Amino acid sequence: MKFSEIPVQIVEIGRKSGATDVAAKMVESRRVMVRFSNNEVTVSKIFREATIDVFVMVEKHRAATTISTLSMKNIKKVIENLVKAAKAAPPADIYAPLPQGPFTYSPALLKAPKMPLDPDTLTGYVEGAVKGALERGAERTAGTLNALRAKITLATSGDVYISQEAAGLELSIRAFVSEFATGHFLSVAGRLEDFNPEEAGRMAGEIAKAADNPKPGEPGKYMALLGPMVFADLVNQVGSLSSAFLIDAGQSFLVDKIGADVASKKFTLIDDPTLAGSIGVRAFDDEGVPTRRKAVIENGVLKTYLHNSMTAKKFGVETTGNAGIIIPHPWNLIVEPGDKSLDDLISEIDDGIYVTNDWYLRYQNYRTGDFSTLPRDGMFRIKRGEIISSIRELRISDNMLRILQNIVDLSRFRTWVKWWEVEVPTLAPYALISELNFTKPTI
Repeated sequence: MKFSEIPVQIVEIGRKSGATDVAAKMVESRRVMVRFSNNEVTVSKIFREATIDVFVMVEKHRAATTISTLSMKNIKKVIENLVKAAKAAPPADIYAPLPQGPFTYSPALLKAPKMPLDPDTLTGYVEGAVKGALERGAERTAGTLNALRAKITLATSGDVYISQEAAGLELSIRAFVSEFATGHFLSVAGRLEDFNPEEAGRMAGEIAKAADNPKPGEPGKYMALLGPMVFADLVNQVGSLSSAFLIDAGQSFLVDKIGADVASKKFTLIDDPTLAGSIGVRAFDDEGVPTRRKAVIENGVLKTYLHNSMTAKKFGVETTGNAGIIIPHPWNLIVEPGDKSLDDLISEIDDGIYVTNDWYLRYQNYRTGDFSTLPRDGMFRIKRGEIISSIRELRISDNMLRILQNIVDLSRFRTWVKWWEVEVPTLAPYALISELNFTKPTI
């Protein structure tokens, strides 16, 4: 038996064990991680992994697991036990069988561009990023570069058996001038021609240099300019909390808002896994349904939640091709651009704050959208259209819907963002917010 046929075998074992529906998704990956600090590569590791996510249903009873030991003896035991666990699980409200194929998929989405994985080439990319940062005033740098090639194979009891390649390069670089003067930027690409580590280094270096000698910021409400890394974090929240599973659970600020104005008319958010060559490309979801481009929010109006077959039946709509094993989710988030340059946006601020990065976004209330997050790296005070100083020691404490409705303008420039604060690849611009609440962080 070929290794790639294991998902088919899992479906057969599951059906023979009494499951009405079975889906098995195997991900085989080869990843190279290069770490660097103090301007030098410190670690280079190669990871080869293979895991299988399995979902079974016995009518309304469901269960899921992940298998990492891929011997057929272990797999058979795990699947038989999983079906038993499903039979013993409390029933769901409804039963929606897995979508019935076969389906037709875009050939352009099934193949991935070639991606270099040899450590020497990747080290050269790191050296280019470090050089870019030092040329713009940084004293030292640190970060990671991850290069990935993967194969995703899916089999379901709905007559689906399909494979897709995936590939990507993700560089994250922080530049330092002092302990409190830092900058962070990224280069994230699904094609080699879109990867620019030198520019990422230059951007991080420029932010760090400008952030030297920061002063404590004053809490208050300000017009705010959010860099792509901050705005991508907020956009990830919007995309992820548009999942119909979370809507149904009441854990989202978008509950009961289909057709409502939830954001400024300047804001359009699209989930597009069909964008060939992007890092979040997917030809099919975890139920085998072909993916498609869709507007989640269009000109400020919430158009759709993200569905799998189960949530779609519960809401009386069609699946949007966003199935995860249990929870539907976005694949590839894209914010439509504005028509302003960065300088144009800064010039519109009479009295405000420019935030380049953030981390540790936490909700006080998912249902209302109240949250806080900590600005990280360079943060700047703006007066009369000019940056006048570097500041620190502030927290953003506001409401997600209020921020979306306070979007004044967006930049033409956009960049892909993906790192440990932003899990879903997001093409994000700079965003000008008419009013944002800043507080002092607790110690």
